[in-house]
Amino acid sequence: MKAVIQRVTSASVTIENQITAQIQSGLLVLIGIENADALEDIQWLSSKITNLRIFADEEGVMNKSVKDTDGEILVVSQFTLHASTKKGNRPSYIKAAKAEISITLYEAFLKQIQIDLGKPVQSGTFGADMKVALLNDGPVTLLMDSKNKE
Repeated sequence: MKAVIQRVTSASVTIENQITAQIQSGLLVLIGIENADALEDIQWLSSKITNLRIFADEEGVMNKSVKDTDGEILVVSQFTLHASTKKGNRPSYIKAAKAEISITLYEAFLKQIQIDLGKPVQSGTFGADMKVALLNDGPVTLLMDSKNKE
């Protein structure tokens, strides 16, 4: 499971010219699911995301998590995170899980991150043509991979 985590002052998802999800200060999480992902990947990634100390404390040092700041989270499915660009110019998405697997794992991830955050999270609509807007704060952007825990 791969994720791009962006600290934001605001973020939203628009589908067919309607805002369907939006947050203020918090994290925008783009999540990519592959066939090898399982419950352990969901638990590890959710815990890491909700406990990342990337928000400023009283001295301006990144020492607080999204939980510590009572921030919000917006999660968007993003199969293109598993693109392979090794051959040619057209990305291959062979590693990305098919919809029947991804939907179940995406929904499980949403449930887990809500538990770990301690409140509801916003989300995009799986498989929809979404327009994602954000105001990156910092900018702070992190890449995480549950298969490469660095």
